[in-house]
Amino acid sequence: MSAGYLERLASRSARTGSVLCVGIDPVPDALPAGFPAGLAGVERFARLIVDATAPVAAAMKPNLAFFEAFGSEGMAALERVRAAIPAGIPVIADAKRGDVETTVSRQAVAIFDQLGVDAVTASPYLGLRALDAFLDRAGRFTYVLCRTSNPAAGELQDLLVAADPGRGFPAEALHRRVARLVASAGLGDRAGLVVGATAPAELAGIRSIVPGLAFLVPGVGAQGGEAADVLVHGAATAEPAGARPGRGLLVNVSRGIAGAALGQPSAGSAQDPGERLAEAARGWAARLPVLR
Repeated sequence: MSAGYLERLASRSARTGSVLCVGIDPVPDALPAGFPAGLAGVERFARLIVDATAPVAAAMKPNLAFFEAFGSEGMAALERVRAAIPAGIPVIADAKRGDVETTVSRQAVAIFDQLGVDAVTASPYLGLRALDAFLDRAGRFTYVLCRTSNPAAGELQDLLVAADPGRGFPAEALHRRVARLVASAGLGDRAGLVVGATAPAELAGIRSIVPGLAFLVPGVGAQGGEAADVLVHGAATAEPAGARPGRGLLVNVSRGIAGAALGQPSAGSAQDPGERLAEAARGWAARLPVLR
C-alpha cells in the first residue's frame, strides 16, 4: 500500500491495456451446471471468476451483500475469495457504506483492515464529513455514490437543490452537488464517484464540472449502458486522475461476464465454464481499452 490508489490503478490499467473492472456478485440460483447449491456453489463460482478474468482485469469488485446473506460462513467465504485475487489487482469492496462518524470508523476497520481491500463504495447521504474514517485512510480510496445506474436513481439524485452562494455553488441536481462537494474538498487523490452508464447525459454533465475525479461506472452490458458513451465521457481530463494511464476510469461488468458461464454454450464457444468466462472477459477488455 506504499503507492497511492490512483497510482496502483494506473499501473494495473497500463499492464492490462484495459479499464475493465470485474464485478463479483454470484447468486445461488445462477450458477454453472454441476456446481453445488448454496454458499459452496457461490464461493466456487466467485473463485472461478477471479481465476478466469485475472489476466485482463484492471480491478475487481466483490459485492459484499452476496456473501453477507450467508452470515458468518458467507463472510469467511468472501475473505477466501479476496485472498485469491492476485496481488497487483486493485480490489473494491462494493459495500455502499455510510453512517454517523462512529459507525463509519468501525466500517473502515472491517473493510480496510479485516477484508484488506483497496477501495470502498460509500453513500454521502449523511454528509462527506461523516465519511472521514474512509477518506483519511492513507493509500485507500472511496468511491462516493453520485448518480447510480438503477432505474429509481433519479427519485432523489435528480432533485434540484438550492444554490449555495457562500461556496459558489449554483442551484443544481443533487447528484451534481455531490460531485461538486467531493471536488471542492480537495479529495481527488482519496475519493472518486460512482456514476452509472445508464444515465449518459448525467455522466457527461458530471464530468464537465469535475474533470479531475476518478469514476467507477456500473451499468454497462446487462443494465443497458453503452461502453462507447462511457469511454467518451467517463475519463478524467485533469489532475489528479487525468494524467495517468486509464485516466481514473473503471467500467464495471458483472453479469456480462458471469452470464457467459451459465446455460449451454453457444456454437463455437468453449465447453468449460472457466474458459467461457475468460473469453467474455477478454471481449469486454477489448471493448474497454485503456485511455492515455
